[in-house]
Amino acid sequence: MKAENLVFWVSGTFAVVGALGMVVSRKAVHSALWVAFAMINIAILYFTLEAPFLGTTQIIVYTGAVMMLFLFVLMIVGVDSSDSLLETIKGQRLLASFFALAFGGLLVSAIASTQASPSNGLAIANAGYGGHMQALAHLIFTQYLFAFEATSALLITAAMGAMVLAHNERWAPKKTQDQLQRERTLSNHVTPMPAPGVMARNNSVDTPALLPDGTTSVDSLPNAFRSQGQVEKINAIEEAGK
Repeated sequence: MKAENLVFWVSGTFAVVGALGMVVSRKAVHSALWVAFAMINIAILYFTLEAPFLGTTQIIVYTGAVMMLFLFVLMIVGVDSSDSLLETIKGQRLLASFFALAFGGLLVSAIASTQASPSNGLAIANAGYGGHMQALAHLIFTQYLFAFEATSALLITAAMGAMVLAHNERWAPKKTQDQLQRERTLSNHVTPMPAPGVMARNNSVDTPALLPDGTTSVDSLPNAFRSQGQVEKINAIEEAGK
């Protein structure tokens, strides 16, 4: 078996495994990692087909940029496993199944057409343009210029649509610092509230802290207060804690 055939079967198998792992994974982060794994193996296939530009683009743009962006969004926003089971659009599963079958049929027909006619190889196809990148640039900006620009416009529109959908309008104007200070002054808690985890019933510094068992800790009081007797009655605090 040639080295190219060996790489094809190994990387192709790994790419299929990554695609299946993306579908069957219950967590969105794991699905994104499986997609990145599949894309890396697809890039290896591009390199074996003598298309280094496509392989490099596959790794840098898709695996390195797009998938990492997906991971950052998933880690920041967070997606619960129950959210993926909620059908937000009526009939979306039926439509997804239909398009999946249609895409599968298109893929099978494309593979069958390539097997029916012999391939000339990239070396012969790129001979008239001076190289792989020159041939790719010539096809993109001449024969497939409209499709390329339409895809770019579609991606920009999708990005702007995502920004519009994710943007939340304020129901009330943002309060200024002066308004916040006035509300705090007129409230019952002018001083800052105890920090999270501090078991205290008021903000007075002469009140000892409560331990998890409900008893008080005299060590939490300053020595000056203890020496001058400026300490709230500990017995009353313990009874209130119980």
